Amino acid sequence: MAQYGFDFPPFGELADPGTMAELATLAEEAGWDGVFVWDHIMYREPVTDVGDPWIGLAAMAAVTDTVSLGVMVTPLPRRRPQIVARQSVGIDQLSNGRFVLGVGLGLDRSGRELSAFGEELDDRARAAMLDESLQIIAGLWAGERFRHEGEHYLIDDVTFLPRPTSQPRPPIWVAGRWPYKRPMRRAAAWDGLFLIDVDGPGALAEAGDFVRRERGSLEGFDIVTHVPREDDAQPWADAGATWIMTKTPYAAGVDELYEVARAGPWN
Repeated sequence: MAQYGFDFPPFGELADPGTMAELATLAEEAGWDGVFVWDHIMYREPVTDVGDPWIGLAAMAAVTDTVSLGVMVTPLPRRRPQIVARQSVGIDQLSNGRFVLGVGLGLDRSGRELSAFGEELDDRARAAMLDESLQIIAGLWAGERFRHEGEHYLIDDVTFLPRPTSQPRPPIWVAGRWPYKRPMRRAAAWDGLFLIDVDGPGALAEAGDFVRRERGSLEGFDIVTHVPREDDAQPWADAGATWIMTKTPYAAGVDELYEVARAGPWN
């Protein structure tokens, strides 16, 4: 049985973490299983105001009790993995183990948030940074002595405490676009696949079959996708989606998002 996530961009009035918290409270009361927030520094026009997802998640964790909470998705190559590890432990503690870490490569065409700050633009380089970052975050979450010496990052014999509340660790969902195989293989090594812009339930089923072959089983593995709230979610669940997220227009106003949150998940 699929679970349903309310996923929104922290833009405009929702750049305010207090407003994010209000929205999460409404979503929880309406029966959503999770509340997730985009991670951007800048975005394309007409967006001007952009909120910090991590501060928003802390505010949401403090006022909710049952919904899963997470970033969908954080571009790890433009974040330092040790900072993400520390922040995510805090969110996981504050939410009593409800945190989900969604990760991806990031891209520049959403609003120059790579090029405007001198971040890495080469896709292959960012993919290598993402793989290293995931190993580092998982290693630091373990709360034991950890060392990593890679092409992009050095972690010199450190122990990160406290450990996350979630054990053995918070779930990690990796974003990817089907039919590209490398992101599917990357996701198969972790806990979930967040399919971006997937071309129908049939394509989702194909991606799920590919991951099943890579892993040997989909037991304990999430397949996540976006569906417009006005569309029928059942074909996606039948195709293997374990989490179905609202596909929210990036220029949606706060009133529109409140309305979707109050409406609750698909019946």
